[in-house]
Amino acid sequence: MTHTLHRMGSEENLEGDYVVFAMAAQGVNRDGAAEKLRRFLEIVYEHRPVNCGDMKTGNGIQVGYKAVLDGIQDNSIVHGVFADCDTVSRVLDDLRREDLGVSVVVSGLLEHVDKCCRDAELNRHTVEYSLGILGDTDRLPEREVLEISTMCGHGMVSFNLVKSMAEKVEKGSITADEAAKKLAANCHCGVVNPRRAAMLLKKMAYRASNHCGRS
Repeated sequence: MTHTLHRMGSEENLEGDYVVFAMAAQGVNRDGAAEKLRRFLEIVYEHRPVNCGDMKTGNGIQVGYKAVLDGIQDNSIVHGVFADCDTVSRVLDDLRREDLGVSVVVSGLLEHVDKCCRDAELNRHTVEYSLGILGDTDRLPEREVLEISTMCGHGMVSFNLVKSMAEKVEKGSITADEAAKKLAANCHCGVVNPRRAAMLLKKMAYRASNHCGRS
């Protein structure tokens, strides 16, 4: 799976961004997987994720946790987003004990994810790397916008919406936390990290304010 692979950022701000998700494989273990995926989300939710969702139903911010849980199907892909490595370790430990028989993927800085696996007495199976963005990159927006928008791997958090929310935060018409939730609600799968988004919006607003002050 690659929809959580291309999160752009610095090592510092990516330290607080992890996605744990589960899915079954068509033709292998998909039939009857809904109950296992539902139990996965229950375990994830016990550890208070900052966001969660299912690609079939939507995200917890938009439709609520119960709707996500009730809507899980055999072909769902169920996600939980966390802001620290220690919590991810505990989630993985609980999942190891439960042994649900579905594939679990963790997105995050490799060294940190490795530590989470070791703490949970797990050996990782596979690693996927993002090679970045190639091509006519001059057409892309500023990196600070990309750091927020790339948290939604299906491109449902638009560049202009990120800029608009940052401007509103800078003007004081909305808090960074409120703006981050508005952005995260657009990511159907529920993989945007609103806590990280709020932090990045504050930085964008601060830079914009200082720039205006110097001009």
